[in-house]
Amino acid sequence: MKEIEPLQRLITRLARLPGVGRRSAERMAFRLALDTKGLRADLIGALQEVEEQICCCSVCGNLTLKSRDPCAICTDARRDRHLLCVVEDPSGIQQIEAAGSYQGVYHCMMGKLSPMQGQDIPPASVERLLKRIRDDAVREVILAFDSDVESDATASYLHEKLGSAEVRVTRLGFGIPAGSGIAYSDPVTLARALHGRQQF
Repeated sequence: MKEIEPLQRLITRLARLPGVGRRSAERMAFRLALDTKGLRADLIGALQEVEEQICCCSVCGNLTLKSRDPCAICTDARRDRHLLCVVEDPSGIQQIEAAGSYQGVYHCMMGKLSPMQGQDIPPASVERLLKRIRDDAVREVILAFDSDVESDATASYLHEKLGSAEVRVTRLGFGIPAGSGIAYSDPVTLARALHGRQQF
């Protein structure tokens, strides 16, 4: 069967989304092409609203309404501006906020080091971080990255760059997930849990 070019373009673009493989992209594209219940129009409308109304916060990089920039977290006077949590992207902010126990502010790097994928952290992003640390007299920077190789490399890179900032640099603790057991933990998780142990 000859390829239908618009459908193939849609599949290609859907496959670029995180966590969406080629097969999943094909299923989504066919579902949208065969749409009989208005999903396609709803999706187009939602994407247009995102395009017109949402931007990245000019201070921290979090997603916010264009009419509310800086974002609600950056303008909240109750937040501790001397405590700065550095995340890869806005999704990290959402995850930490959902936990409900952090009262500092955030800074999105908008990426991480990944030589295999040709990704680098732009020097301008590091400069913005350093400027923020100086301007807000930040006392502690928490590096809140995942526990994969790229995230470890990014954390090490930023730790080195922050050496001249005279600020305490910490990293999220990693260990055994709540409700899980030692028997189900991989060796790296167990090693990190032992290394990051706390006094009882």
